[in-house]
Amino acid sequence: MTARAEIRDQLLALGVCPGDVVMTHASLRKLGPVDGGAAGLIEAQLAAVGPTGTLLMVLSAIEDQPFDAQRSPVDIADMGVLAEVFRTFPGVQVNDHPADRFAAIGPAAQALLHPSPLHDYHGPGSVLERLTAMGGKVLRLGANPDTVTLTHYAEYLAEVPDKIRVRRRYVRADTGELWIESLDDNEGIAVWPLGDYFPQILLDYLASGAARVGPVGRCTAELLDAKDFVAFAVAWMNAQLAPPRSEA
Repeated sequence: MTARAEIRDQLLALGVCPGDVVMTHASLRKLGPVDGGAAGLIEAQLAAVGPTGTLLMVLSAIEDQPFDAQRSPVDIADMGVLAEVFRTFPGVQVNDHPADRFAAIGPAAQALLHPSPLHDYHGPGSVLERLTAMGGKVLRLGANPDTVTLTHYAEYLAEVPDKIRVRRRYVRADTGELWIESLDDNEGIAVWPLGDYFPQILLDYLASGAARVGPVGRCTAELLDAKDFVAFAVAWMNAQLAPPRSEA
């Protein structure tokens, strides 16, 4: 069992600073037991960023169920227990988007979460764009390598021709059916010969030495600078997903 104070100290040693805006992806199983469980981990993160810092998590919701921003539970099988505990944690705010629900707590929460564009919700004007503009960080606590949601923002900035788009149906609890259009955030904006490019972008970023890496609980944690990671991901996609330009 790792004490909350020890988690806080490990996060500070990793590079989390008071006043930071931090988006978290975590696997509680890999992190190991924390004093206070998932809520204890949230409290440890809040202690690390301090009263001037803000925490952010992506929530989404269970598909094929009417969506209510405040009441719809997280799909735990997909997003994990921590996201559901964060959703109901005292003081946490959520945005009202059936395809792109985020939650945040701290002084920057309101500015991070609102407004959210209905379509192309990971692109310009999105929570992810504001996280990047604020100089935010992405904290990974044992999470799978395909879970860096910020990569979706880079997909909008990348100069990849003929990006794959989708139109999906959602049902709101209050107003009923609606259709939302965006870049394909399930299968990707382009076909990469080696399959899913999301984890490879992270692995290549980590291999570059740009991330801060260190122990938190029982896992090896990674701390990414949002602006730097987005720039890296854009360059990676431009090189790997865009066809080579023919020389005149």
